[in-house]
Amino acid sequence: MVSPTIVWDLDEEPDGNVQHIAEHDLTKEEVESVLLNLSNSTDESHSSGLPVTFGWTDTGRHIIVVWELANDDPRMLYPSRPTKCLRPGARRP
Repeated sequence: MVSPTIVWDLDEEPDGNVQHIAEHDLTKEEVESVLLNLSNSTDESHSSGLPVTFGWTDTGRHIIVVWELANDDPRMLYPSRPTKCLRPGARRP
């Protein structure tokens, strides 16, 4: 199985997904570690209807990543509104 490609906006794009995750003290690597882990569960966001993936980052943070298909290609994911899950700073027990 081929891993999907994560599509990132330019780092300096003020309304882009990279800036959005930075506002939540997340890195691209943390978000990718959740999206690319096939054992993480994916559901539908109750507010946006977009797919959401829940999981632990490689740094021990539990987050929710809201994403959408890029160009309707199931191999390309666009993290649209990643946000922290539960309480800020939650760490894996």
